Amino acid sequence: MIAGLRGRLDATFLDALLIEVGGVIYRVGTSRSTLDEIGEVGETIRLHTFLFVREDQLTLYGFSSTEELRLFETLITVSGVGPRLACAILSRVQTNALLDAIASENAELLATVPGVGKKTAARLILELRGKLVSLGPLAAATPATRESEEVVAALRALGYTTAEAHQAAARVPKDASLSIEERVVAALREMDDVS
Repeated sequence: MIAGLRGRLDATFLDALLIEVGGVIYRVGTSRSTLDEIGEVGETIRLHTFLFVREDQLTLYGFSSTEELRLFETLITVSGVGPRLACAILSRVQTNALLDAIASENAELLATVPGVGKKTAARLILELRGKLVSLGPLAAATPATRESEEVVAALRALGYTTAEAHQAAARVPKDASLSIEERVVAALREMDDVS
């Protein structure tokens, strides 16, 4: 099994990247968040990888953090969720928002991902609810807080959908010194950066 790759970033695409390691260029499927964090073409990067094996294909998937890799591995255990859909989920929904959505049974947020309908969203919640414990510190570090719920409520009052509000609230830094108003402003800035 290939647990990781370290090499020069050769190219990036919407859902993949090319990395040169020892003269060999690997195509690695990945999420949007990893692509955003990984660096510039020509830089040396390190990826935590998962080798997906099918009878007719070997495909590498790589992530900038072990937490995102663990979440990817957990997502593909769900019936009907393959690696491409798992990457699409990780690309569309921030890790914290995804864990919050599963814990709070927010199928609406999960259904915003292309390829995830109401039934798949319900299946994700049903099958992953108990597995959040296995994610250990990742799950423990992302509980839905009163402050984030107030930010979501404020964004909803401004006309944003629940899914948009949860995604923006999840991107706000977890700084205890920020007031609710400052968190709402930060969430609005995050929404402007995304659009």
